[in-house]
Amino acid sequence: MERNLVAELPQKAYIYVNAEGTGDYPGIQAAVDAVAENNQIPTVIRLSPGVYRERVVISGSKPYITLKGEDAEKTVITNGFNAGMTWENGDVTTTFRTGTVTVYASHFAAEGITFENSYDGVSGSGGRQALALYASGEHHIYRDCRFIGGQDTLYARDGSQYYIHCYIDGDVDFIFGGARAVFEECEIYCKNPTPEDTERKGYIAAPSTPINQKYGFLFLKCNVTGNFAPGTIYLGRPWHPASDPFYVGYCVFKECTLSEVIIPCGWKQMGGFQVETNRLYEYGNTGPGAVSHEQRRQLTEEEAEECTVERFLGYSL
Repeated sequence: MERNLVAELPQKAYIYVNAEGTGDYPGIQAAVDAVAENNQIPTVIRLSPGVYRERVVISGSKPYITLKGEDAEKTVITNGFNAGMTWENGDVTTTFRTGTVTVYASHFAAEGITFENSYDGVSGSGGRQALALYASGEHHIYRDCRFIGGQDTLYARDGSQYYIHCYIDGDVDFIFGGARAVFEECEIYCKNPTPEDTERKGYIAAPSTPINQKYGFLFLKCNVTGNFAPGTIYLGRPWHPASDPFYVGYCVFKECTLSEVIIPCGWKQMGGFQVETNRLYEYGNTGPGAVSHEQRRQLTEEEAEECTVERFLGYSL
């Protein structure tokens, strides 16, 4: 008999789910739906190891939820929606409706989980865009998680988001959006879907930071590798949604290790918006992909000291 956890949550804010559907609820979405609207009780949805083939949406009225797995390698949420797919009613899927997991709520956390979009980027019609995670909200924390995809793997739309000891892969704009987001000690893997194509280019970040927002993306002490040919990956390019000039991308790679996949010029224009008119910087990077010249603007020591986790997020962890 299914327990009524909505009534129990004030006393016991734990829900257990497994991939076989025999936990407290038959799936992750069902467990999320069980959390009361405008919930104020920190609620942990514990996921047993397994592959969860579903799409999950956490609405803005469901704050204070944590998805907790035991091991990201063994706890996988996956689906394969991609831009251009046609729904039964004839609607065409846009990029922003492809997320395997979509979070609109604040005070969200995830630990020990893989978020995967399994679309291969080739089959079907439409675009290659396919989100593993759509993240929107304040006070997000992702710890020891994996984000697997191709183009547009992780959409850090807005709010404040902290990624610590995570693995993120993809090939084109695979970390993008307008959030104040810190990626600390993460593995950034540039994944070429056709490694035999040594001319193929890729892009890590595509920040769309609002012009009046002081900070955007901070990659701090990350390790950047990949299976692309040497000198074929851009650190990023500035994304201006709908060519709106009131977005001025902000992105800093600070004290990162950059492998030989990084292209010597570092950054690329996008949609006519130039690198030099956006806020794209580096500081203290090392490795064969770390070079310093006028096309790759370096922060001063004083500017770099301001690039801290607390300043970007707006609060102390």
